[in-house]
Amino acid sequence: MSKRVTMDWTLFFTVAAMVAVGLIMIYSASSITAESRYGKHPLYFIGMQLGWAVVGFGALMLMRRFDYRKLRRPEWAFGPMAIVLFLLPVAYFVDPKHRWIPLGIGNIQPSELAKPAMVIFLAYFLTWRHAAINDTKFTLRPAAAVLGVLFLLVAIADLGTAVVLAVTAVTMFFIAGLDRRFLITAGSLAIVCMSVAIVSKPYRFRRVIEMFDPTYEKVDKYDATGKIKPYILSSASVSDTGYQARQAKIAHGSGGIFGLGLMHGRQKHFYLPESHTDFIYAVIGEELGLWGTSAILFGYFIIIWRGIRIFLLAPDDYGRMLALGLTVALGFQALFNITVVLGLGPTKGIPLPMISYGGSALMTTLASLGILLNVSENVG
Repeated sequence: MSKRVTMDWTLFFTVAAMVAVGLIMIYSASSITAESRYGKHPLYFIGMQLGWAVVGFGALMLMRRFDYRKLRRPEWAFGPMAIVLFLLPVAYFVDPKHRWIPLGIGNIQPSELAKPAMVIFLAYFLTWRHAAINDTKFTLRPAAAVLGVLFLLVAIADLGTAVVLAVTAVTMFFIAGLDRRFLITAGSLAIVCMSVAIVSKPYRFRRVIEMFDPTYEKVDKYDATGKIKPYILSSASVSDTGYQARQAKIAHGSGGIFGLGLMHGRQKHFYLPESHTDFIYAVIGEELGLWGTSAILFGYFIIIWRGIRIFLLAPDDYGRMLALGLTVALGFQALFNITVVLGLGPTKGIPLPMISYGGSALMTTLASLGILLNVSENVG
């Protein structure tokens, strides 16, 4: 007798609720500024996001019904990665500022596609090479070559997503049994590369410096050459790297416990430029207060809990690796965004999963969760 397939309703309804909250908050954060700042109809951003939500839930249901074990084939492991590696430089040359590829009815951001593509690739590769995970020639070098190119292409214009990819990859390798000495080497190399990426862009370096030394007192004291300050201030794209973080703190402080009420936030009116995208968590804090932000955190907690449960109970190694990678990528990105919005880390543009405005981010997140739902249906 065949096993009855059941939906993980806890995970599904949590995801649906998070997307619904995201749509409501995007409307609240963008309805006025859409017209005054962007010259769009007040319903423009919510309309676009609603369309992507419909497409995203279609992708979720499609992947939920697609047996994840069929992804354990070379064409699924290498095909999406090859597409992403091709689209990343295309996006950079087409739109170096946003890294988008216009499609006429919307834009696609290849760095968002990189997350599920990398997880599927690593789940296949680490399962295939599990018995020889510490083999330098046939396991580590090929993986390092592919991942190194991916991280480089993403980090050129989107360091935040590159960090999410790196943390996800390291976690998957660690769970797969990679020797500690290789993990330390990879971690040290990642820190060096990230430092180079930060220093190579004046605005990135400035964000880090101003996070720890906002008045440049330590820079003036220890920079004997006097070159650091002129270098970081040479960034013409950002006049005040701490501006959004300060406005986000004001928003959270104004909201208090119960918030000012939906649609009654003030910081979104020209004070917080990215109120409907990367800093939407601040709008939630101002309008819905502590209970609203806590509800969002609780939603992510449920998704991460279900993801860990699926990882622990999945019937095969490939399913476990898929569940682990998809859960870590979503959970760490949410933590990363919230940390930045709360002023606990340097300002970096990265969307809050399922909440921030962004079609590519929403669609790829929902498709990834569809895969997670499919793995959960095979949990005993």
